[in-house]
Amino acid sequence: MSRRLARDAAFKALFQLDFNFAAEGEDSSAYEDLAVKTMFDDNPKLTSQKDFAYIDATVKGTRAHLGEIDEIISAHLKQGWQLPRLMAADRNILRLAVYEMRFVEPPLSKVIAINEAVELAKKYGTDDSSRFVNGILEAISK
Repeated sequence: MSRRLARDAAFKALFQLDFNFAAEGEDSSAYEDLAVKTMFDDNPKLTSQKDFAYIDATVKGTRAHLGEIDEIISAHLKQGWQLPRLMAADRNILRLAVYEMRFVEPPLSKVIAINEAVELAKKYGTDDSSRFVNGILEAISK
């Protein structure tokens, strides 16, 4: 299993869920299940049950702690900035990294989580995304 490929798929599922979400009071598990299955099925290099389990646990764990994660990120944004104002890619990369640093047992090393997030930002963000993501995550990790 390539954890990097699985993390990439988890990011894509989180990104998708940021735009396709359940109505207030509606159970979001069907949306999450569909997003995870779609991202797993779309990458032929992800073939093992371990890959699927990682993506599923990461997406559902991030979504379960979304309020806490968003508070952590928001506390480290410059004054006047709010989470919805961030690019969707940057927002979801940050969410994924904070989840892996704070809520996974055992937590992913902060150095690894930040490095992986920066790599995702280089791939999916703007020219400034990697520096922005790195700065926010460095501040959160202290």
